[in-house]
Amino acid sequence: MLSIAVTLLLTCTLLVTAEAAYQTPIYVDAERAKICSTRICLPPMCRCSGLTLPKSAYKGHEKEIPQFITVTFDDAVTALNYEQYQQIFANLYNPDRCEAKGTFYVSHDYTDYAKVNALYNEGHEIALHSITHGNGTDYWRNANENLMMREFGQQIVILERFAKINRKHIRGMRLPFLQAAGNTSFVVAKSLGLLYDSSWPTQMYKDPAMWPYTLDYLSVQDCQIGPCPTASLPGLWVNPMVMWTDVEGYSCSMIDGCIFLPKDDVDALFEWIKKNFLRHYEGNRAPFGMYLHAAWFSRGNNYLKAFRKFLEYANSLHDVYLVTPSQVIQYLKHPSLGRPFKGCFKKPKVPCQPTTCALEKTSTGETRYMTCCDSCPEVYPWLDNPLGEI
Repeated sequence: MLSIAVTLLLTCTLLVTAEAAYQTPIYVDAERAKICSTRICLPPMCRCSGLTLPKSAYKGHEKEIPQFITVTFDDAVTALNYEQYQQIFANLYNPDRCEAKGTFYVSHDYTDYAKVNALYNEGHEIALHSITHGNGTDYWRNANENLMMREFGQQIVILERFAKINRKHIRGMRLPFLQAAGNTSFVVAKSLGLLYDSSWPTQMYKDPAMWPYTLDYLSVQDCQIGPCPTASLPGLWVNPMVMWTDVEGYSCSMIDGCIFLPKDDVDALFEWIKKNFLRHYEGNRAPFGMYLHAAWFSRGNNYLKAFRKFLEYANSLHDVYLVTPSQVIQYLKHPSLGRPFKGCFKKPKVPCQPTTCALEKTSTGETRYMTCCDSCPEVYPWLDNPLGEI
């Protein structure tokens, strides 16, 4: 049997002051996962990976299943892309009259934490994407639990202190480059008390598309960027990244990873996005993920306009909801036909006085500017010094 033990040595993994608000990680001892059976994997806490509907009883009622769209952005939140996010989500309301929401997998370098706070207060989901982003795929493929715990555990400290994000609202993570390291990052996600990971692309399960599932049992998902997990991690959800298809028929994990695109024309780009969406909407209604980096919008004059046009189209449909992965998982714990939620998420109201700081990045000696809430650290926060202390 495979046994994975995460030793939580605070002196080498957190390296933060006693004053830092931090939820003590959970000790995880995971065994090799067994084949899933719906007789023993029961909702709301467990869900097999091979299920293609929220409930088997919904077969024949696919058109009554709410269609979720998750719009997610990776990497730094800056003043520039914050304005783009305002354009993208402005005046979009779901059929239940709740505001449309996106998810931001934030990496630390160059992030404007006052803008992260603003997105948080607008009700968007803030999730983890590491402190350093690493220096390539090998960094993450070969990472051990200690390094992963420092990258993501210390990032929680940064988000709490400098963007004033409530720890309990940090629920998900995505690995840079989508590079898996076997069980390692999933064990760390479980140790940190996260709800889900969204780093795992699937090409095999895009028609019918894959729904989120838990890692209580062995996943049937194809391993595109391995090694992929084999451990049993009860209650930890996988939000699979269902691949798109470009105009030449090639699969792509993220929109900006699609090589062959339509011409730079609003209608042509819109029709391409819509075609990928209809594979879900006219199929089994699995969540439609729109995964990208905001830099994609600068590749063409009409990319942002086409993206917004698609969201306006989706927003005109009576059964389509622009939500976060956490909301999708909430739905899957208690699925229903028709309206998926009882009410709107209560938006935080966390004050932030934007403060711009000129700080030394001690690892390189360069001066780095960082905008955060209320007060400046002493040096630029980084791995093993997330509070920027001297």
